Amino acid sequence: MSTTYVRPHEGQHIPMIDGDHIAKAAVKDAQGAFEVFEVVAPASPMAPPHVSPWSGVLYLLEGRVTVYVDGTTYDVEPGGMVVCPAGTPITFEVVGDSARFLAITSGDGAGKFFADFSASVPTDLPAADSLAAILSVTERHGVALAGPSH
Repeated sequence: MSTTYVRPHEGQHIPMIDGDHIAKAAVKDAQGAFEVFEVVAPASPMAPPHVSPWSGVLYLLEGRVTVYVDGTTYDVEPGGMVVCPAGTPITFEVVGDSARFLAITSGDGAGKFFADFSASVPTDLPAADSLAAILSVTERHGVALAGPSH
């Protein structure tokens, strides 16, 4: 593995229904794999709660978010962090106008899922209007929609 330096505002932009996911790094070596994304999320209806096969860390940089993990609510302010184990229902809601956070995921599947989701699900429609496309993408990547989390 070689050193990677990513300048501010660099990275592959992956627009999704819950914000712009900017792929910053994908690391894979003998110790395992992880991916780093910067997420810029506007205030909007939250994505459906979902269960993914990767663990994730949400570290809030700007704004405020409410994170729903397996029935528990976390009000997160800048500098706050939530660790979400794989297989746990999760979603988030922006409090205020927008939020910016780092999402770090275990393994190398989240980026593939985000790219497929972005290409398959329109960002200008409510999630309920795109349910068939959402279900198709989630099934391809081992992600499942969960019931209401709050």
